[in-house]
Amino acid sequence: MNERPSTPQEIKKDLERRGIEHVKVGGFDIDGVLRGKYVSLSKFLSSIEGGFGFCDVIFGWDLDDLLYQDAHDPRAITGWHTGYPDAHATIDLSTYRVLPWEPNTAAFLVDFQHDDGAPHAACARSLLKSVLSRLADRGLRAKVACEFEFWLFREDAQSIREKGYRRLEPITPGMFGYSWLRSGQNADLVHAILEEMKAFDIEIEGFHTETGPGVYEAAIQYDDALRAADKAALFKTALKQICARYGVIPTFMAKWSADLPGSSGHLHQSLWNGEGENVLYSPEPDAGEAKLSSTGRNYVGGLVALAPDLTAVYSPTVNAYKRYVPGVWAPLTASWGIENRTTAIRIIPGSASSTRVEYRQTAADINPYTAIAACLGAGLYGIDRRIDPPPPSRGEASGGELVPLPRTLSEATTLLEKSAAAREVLGARFVDHYVRTRRHEIARFERAVTDWELQRYFEII
Repeated sequence: MNERPSTPQEIKKDLERRGIEHVKVGGFDIDGVLRGKYVSLSKFLSSIEGGFGFCDVIFGWDLDDLLYQDAHDPRAITGWHTGYPDAHATIDLSTYRVLPWEPNTAAFLVDFQHDDGAPHAACARSLLKSVLSRLADRGLRAKVACEFEFWLFREDAQSIREKGYRRLEPITPGMFGYSWLRSGQNADLVHAILEEMKAFDIEIEGFHTETGPGVYEAAIQYDDALRAADKAALFKTALKQICARYGVIPTFMAKWSADLPGSSGHLHQSLWNGEGENVLYSPEPDAGEAKLSSTGRNYVGGLVALAPDLTAVYSPTVNAYKRYVPGVWAPLTASWGIENRTTAIRIIPGSASSTRVEYRQTAADINPYTAIAACLGAGLYGIDRRIDPPPPSRGEASGGELVPLPRTLSEATTLLEKSAAAREVLGARFVDHYVRTRRHEIARFERAVTDWELQRYFEII
């Protein structure tokens, strides 16, 4: 959108000018899934200033709409003991978009609050806003850009279930990274993605095939951290809607096939002061080849120090840990390096405007709000405590004396639960709720009978 009306009066006038008849409102749950509904134009206009009620069960169930296993625990944020009441939803007018793929329909994101007006402890967007508020108290703001890898299949929601998620047909065959040919063979879909995302206020800076059948990477243009998180989170839902018109379905699973590379979700980040200066950058000779200021080194120090404790946030699914295997570009240690893609944290040195940190531990299955909040909070933790990072890794960074990252969601969740630093960075109520949701996820997986078990034990044992 070229125009960005922001006041209720400007919004109302713009909706009338565009002939908007329907409004979609929604917010993201703990897993980064967009939960929302259509409301009439009159309902929306009456809710602009006062907000509206939205059933808080979205913070009490999992990806399959199953209630969390601790639904009767009175310590839980919501459950049977609360009766699953409405949370208060406040419309963020700055998120105003018009849906390119739905006629006469606008869309807005909401934030959730408790009855006392405090930000909802399970609202990931509110979590990020709280971290950004702490940055603002120090005169700083963050810029972030997200990159996602994802796989495209000539399937739909029905066919993938009928096939049991096996023998799916990718949109193109073979291993063909950076392929001019493959993207050109699917030009109609590619251009629909590029053009409709732009119309949806999600500018894509780069788009190319990766190594694998039907796999692509999209680099979303950087923005202030909250808008960058909005764009990254909305990108997933928007891509699924665009692709459906072309008989294609994407997956953002971290590792959909044991035989193929995983899907990364890297986060580029930098910090800026009120004078418009990149505080991570230093032109001084003692900054070395990384071109990091003392603030920049401390920021990296915080990221490295808290990487194991925050892994459950960076890698939120059981499947994410299938990506952590040697030789497939996923980092295995709490490490950093200069232009080193084997480390968890890659420093990209450049000019005063381009020097930045790339967080590489994250995969495409992240909730962008929680992952960005964890990165910025860990960096701020390092700045406040003047944490110096260990020496940068040169070459392959998967072993030696480097601190290993957790290799299962269970291990990562235990580290998070016990971490005083994580509770300081993310807040105790959020951590407690998040740990409960991950324990639920682990329990669901432990009860599952997998294809591997059937193939290994069914006949021979």
